[in-house]
Amino acid sequence: MAMLFALSTRVTTALMRSRYIHRSSATAVGMTGTGETVGAVAGVAELRKEYSRRGISDEEVDGITDPIDFFASWFAEACETSILEPNAMCLSTCIDNKPSSRMVLMKEIDRRGVVWYTNYNSRKSCELLSNPYAATTFWWGELERSVRIEGAVERVAAVEADRYFSSRPRSSQIGAWSSCQSSEVTSRIELEQQQRAVEDRFRDPLVPVPRPPHWGGFRLVPARIEFWKGRESRMHDRIVFERTEEGGPQWSKKRLQP
Repeated sequence: MAMLFALSTRVTTALMRSRYIHRSSATAVGMTGTGETVGAVAGVAELRKEYSRRGISDEEVDGITDPIDFFASWFAEACETSILEPNAMCLSTCIDNKPSSRMVLMKEIDRRGVVWYTNYNSRKSCELLSNPYAATTFWWGELERSVRIEGAVERVAAVEADRYFSSRPRSSQIGAWSSCQSSEVTSRIELEQQQRAVEDRFRDPLVPVPRPPHWGGFRLVPARIEFWKGRESRMHDRIVFERTEEGGPQWSKKRLQP
């Protein structure tokens, strides 16, 4: 995290709290094919939010030389708001042309890419080992901002995984041993029994909990980064950076229509 904040080049102060504008309508949305409303989703199409005028000007885009630095500045601002987990990101993988997504927590970002940690036997890990490409999306609604990152994925070195694992709370370390992530379990009771068995195994608090061999990190190496900022009348800002060559330090940039 220190490396991330060291990358930050500037922090602005324009923050806006999200507000939905609910409008009444005779049209019922969130209905089944028979016209029956589904739970509390009736009228979901009437949820509205008007975004602010403050966006990413052409002059600001011209001044961006490195998208990692720009991401760092946005992330720093996200950390200063009341966003529950600003490092939460939606990670999307794909195998056999069937995509899947889930929320994970970014634990590091540097010039090499974005890092998260997980069980290597989980569904997402198996998909990444089969197709080592992914996309991830950050959503910071309070700031009317989103960032999408796409690229190849690689395993984090064991020494890095060991260092991060040793920094985790002991309860989280035990949790990494307790869960066979993505495997079916018959009940919550069975899951808690697994946890108690691991707690008993590592009951001596003076003995460090080692990193499980099936647990480690992945790094998404950015090839494409898109910055999105909500604007009035849905005329949003979309700024895209793409590496000019694989793994190279140079980026091209362009503005997309919303």
